[in-house]
Amino acid sequence: MTSYTKTTMVLHWLMALLIIAAFFLGITMTDIPGLTPTKLKYYSWHKWLGVTVFLLACIRLLWRIKHAAPPYPASMPAWQQKAAHGVHHLLYLLFFLSPISGYFYSLAAGVPVVYLGVIPLPVFIEPNKELKVILKEVHELINYGMLVVVLAHVGAAFKHHFIEKDGIFKRILPLK
Repeated sequence: MTSYTKTTMVLHWLMALLIIAAFFLGITMTDIPGLTPTKLKYYSWHKWLGVTVFLLACIRLLWRIKHAAPPYPASMPAWQQKAAHGVHHLLYLLFFLSPISGYFYSLAAGVPVVYLGVIPLPVFIEPNKELKVILKEVHELINYGMLVVVLAHVGAAFKHHFIEKDGIFKRILPLK
Protein backbone atom coordinates (compact mmCIF):
# COMPACT_ATOMS: atom_id res chain seq x y z
CA MET A 1 0.00 0.00 0.00
CA THR A 2 1.35 3.41 -0.94
CA SER A 3 1.83 6.16 1.63
CA TYR A 4 1.27 9.88 1.60
CA THR A 5 4.28 12.04 0.73
CA LYS A 6 6.61 13.02 3.57
CA THR A 7 5.53 16.64 3.14
CA THR A 8 1.88 15.63 3.53
CA MET A 9 2.73 13.63 6.64
CA VAL A 10 4.61 16.55 8.22
CA LEU A 11 1.81 18.99 7.42
CA HIS A 12 -0.83 16.56 8.72
CA TRP A 13 0.82 15.95 12.08
CA LEU A 14 2.04 19.52 12.57
CA MET A 15 -1.43 20.89 11.90
CA ALA A 16 -2.97 18.25 14.17
CA LEU A 17 -0.71 19.32 17.04
CA LEU A 18 -1.30 23.02 16.46
CA ILE A 19 -5.08 22.61 16.21
CA ILE A 20 -5.17 20.57 19.41
CA ALA A 21 -3.00 23.17 21.16
CA ALA A 22 -5.18 26.04 19.90
CA PHE A 23 -8.37 24.24 20.96
CA PHE A 24 -7.20 23.57 24.51
CA LEU A 25 -5.62 27.01 24.81
CA GLY A 26 -8.94 28.51 23.68
CA ILE A 27 -10.81 26.62 26.39
CA THR A 28 -8.20 27.51 29.02
CA MET A 29 -8.01 31.23 28.19
CA THR A 30 -11.78 31.73 28.18
CA ASP A 31 -12.05 30.09 31.60
CA ILE A 32 -9.68 32.63 33.19
CA PRO A 33 -11.80 35.23 34.98
CA GLY A 34 -11.18 38.90 34.38
CA LEU A 35 -8.50 40.48 32.24
CA THR A 36 -5.12 39.25 33.45
CA PRO A 37 -1.66 39.31 31.87
CA THR A 38 -1.82 35.51 31.58
CA LYS A 39 -5.17 35.64 29.81
CA LEU A 40 -3.89 38.28 27.36
CA LYS A 41 -0.78 36.20 26.69
CA TYR A 42 -2.91 33.11 26.02
CA TYR A 43 -5.16 35.07 23.67
CA SER A 44 -2.08 36.19 21.71
CA TRP A 45 -0.74 32.65 21.55
CA HIS A 46 -4.16 31.36 20.47
CA LYS A 47 -4.30 33.90 17.65
CA TRP A 48 -0.75 33.09 16.57
CA LEU A 49 -1.64 29.40 16.44
CA GLY A 50 -4.73 30.24 14.39
CA VAL A 51 -2.75 32.29 11.88
CA THR A 52 -0.14 29.53 11.65
CA VAL A 53 -2.84 26.90 11.06
CA PHE A 54 -4.33 29.11 8.34
CA LEU A 55 -0.95 29.51 6.62
CA LEU A 56 -0.23 25.78 6.87
CA ALA A 57 -3.73 25.02 5.55
CA CYS A 58 -2.96 27.16 2.48
CA ILE A 59 0.31 25.29 1.94
CA ARG A 60 -1.38 21.97 2.57
CA LEU A 61 -4.19 22.68 0.10
CA LEU A 62 -1.74 23.75 -2.61
CA TRP A 63 0.38 20.65 -1.94
CA ARG A 64 -2.71 18.41 -2.02
CA ILE A 65 -3.81 19.84 -5.36
CA LYS A 66 -0.46 18.80 -6.86
CA HIS A 67 -0.09 15.49 -4.95
CA ALA A 68 -3.07 13.16 -4.92
CA ALA A 69 -3.82 10.99 -1.92
CA PRO A 70 -2.91 7.34 -2.27
CA PRO A 71 -5.82 5.17 -3.37
CA TYR A 72 -7.90 3.29 -0.85
CA PRO A 73 -7.61 -0.49 -0.84
CA ALA A 74 -10.08 -2.31 -3.07
CA SER A 75 -11.41 -4.05 0.05
CA MET A 76 -12.72 -0.74 1.42
CA PRO A 77 -16.46 -0.36 0.72
CA ALA A 78 -17.48 2.48 -1.59
CA TRP A 79 -19.59 4.13 1.12
CA GLN A 80 -16.56 4.29 3.44
CA GLN A 81 -14.46 5.81 0.68
CA LYS A 82 -17.14 8.45 0.08
CA ALA A 83 -17.41 9.12 3.81
CA ALA A 84 -13.62 9.46 4.09
CA HIS A 85 -13.57 11.93 1.17
CA GLY A 86 -16.40 13.88 2.77
CA VAL A 87 -14.64 14.06 6.13
CA HIS A 88 -11.39 15.16 4.49
CA HIS A 89 -13.17 17.90 2.52
CA LEU A 90 -14.97 19.05 5.65
CA LEU A 91 -11.70 19.15 7.61
CA TYR A 92 -10.06 21.28 4.93
CA LEU A 93 -13.02 23.66 5.04
CA LEU A 94 -12.79 23.88 8.83
CA PHE A 95 -9.01 24.48 8.65
CA PHE A 96 -9.90 27.76 6.94
CA LEU A 97 -13.18 28.68 8.62
CA SER A 98 -11.85 28.38 12.16
CA PRO A 99 -8.98 30.88 11.89
CA ILE A 100 -10.98 33.21 9.64
CA SER A 101 -13.90 33.32 12.06
CA GLY A 102 -11.53 33.90 14.98
CA TYR A 103 -9.75 36.66 13.07
CA PHE A 104 -12.98 38.50 12.28
CA TYR A 105 -14.23 37.95 15.83
CA SER A 106 -11.07 39.62 17.11
CA LEU A 107 -11.49 42.52 14.68
CA ALA A 108 -15.17 42.94 15.62
CA ALA A 109 -14.05 43.06 19.26
CA GLY A 110 -11.71 45.91 18.34
CA VAL A 111 -8.56 43.89 18.94
CA PRO A 112 -6.18 43.78 15.98
CA VAL A 113 -4.19 40.64 15.33
CA VAL A 114 -0.43 41.08 15.39
CA TYR A 115 1.18 37.82 14.29
CA LEU A 116 3.95 36.77 16.65
CA GLY A 117 3.71 40.26 18.17
CA VAL A 118 5.53 41.66 15.11
CA ILE A 119 3.39 41.48 11.95
CA PRO A 120 0.11 43.44 12.12
CA LEU A 121 -2.55 41.80 10.00
CA PRO A 122 -4.92 44.00 7.98
CA VAL A 123 -8.04 45.34 9.62
CA PHE A 124 -10.98 44.61 7.34
CA ILE A 125 -13.84 45.61 9.65
CA GLU A 126 -14.41 48.20 12.33
CA PRO A 127 -15.25 47.19 15.91
CA ASN A 128 -18.88 46.12 16.12
CA LYS A 129 -20.47 44.85 19.35
CA GLU A 130 -23.36 43.06 17.64
CA LEU A 131 -21.11 41.37 15.10
CA LYS A 132 -18.65 40.46 17.88
CA VAL A 133 -21.35 38.45 19.67
CA ILE A 134 -22.32 36.63 16.47
CA LEU A 135 -18.74 35.90 15.41
CA LYS A 136 -17.82 34.62 18.86
CA GLU A 137 -20.66 32.11 18.63
CA VAL A 138 -19.75 31.19 15.05
CA HIS A 139 -16.09 30.66 16.02
CA GLU A 140 -17.07 28.44 18.95
CA LEU A 141 -19.54 26.41 16.86
CA ILE A 142 -16.99 25.89 14.10
CA ASN A 143 -14.40 24.68 16.59
CA TYR A 144 -16.72 22.34 18.43
CA GLY A 145 -17.85 21.08 15.03
CA MET A 146 -14.20 20.52 14.12
CA LEU A 147 -13.76 18.60 17.37
CA VAL A 148 -16.59 16.24 16.37
CA VAL A 149 -15.19 15.77 12.86
CA VAL A 150 -11.65 15.21 14.16
CA LEU A 151 -12.89 12.62 16.67
CA ALA A 152 -14.76 10.83 13.85
CA HIS A 153 -11.59 10.96 11.72
CA VAL A 154 -9.44 9.56 14.53
CA GLY A 155 -12.06 6.95 15.37
CA ALA A 156 -12.16 5.78 11.75
CA ALA A 157 -8.36 5.69 11.59
CA PHE A 158 -8.22 3.54 14.74
CA LYS A 159 -10.98 1.28 13.40
CA HIS A 160 -8.97 0.71 10.24
CA HIS A 161 -5.79 0.11 12.22
CA PHE A 162 -7.04 -2.10 15.05
CA ILE A 163 -10.13 -3.79 13.60
CA GLU A 164 -9.84 -3.79 9.81
CA LYS A 165 -6.01 -4.01 9.86
CA ASP A 166 -6.01 -2.76 6.27
CA GLY A 167 -2.99 -0.43 6.50
CA ILE A 168 -4.90 2.79 5.87
CA PHE A 169 -3.70 4.40 9.13
CA LYS A 170 -0.08 3.53 8.37
CA ARG A 171 -0.21 5.58 5.15
CA ILE A 172 0.01 8.83 7.17
CA LEU A 173 2.54 7.64 9.76
CA PRO A 174 6.02 9.06 9.17
CA LEU A 175 7.63 6.27 11.21
CA LYS A 176 6.52 2.79 10.31
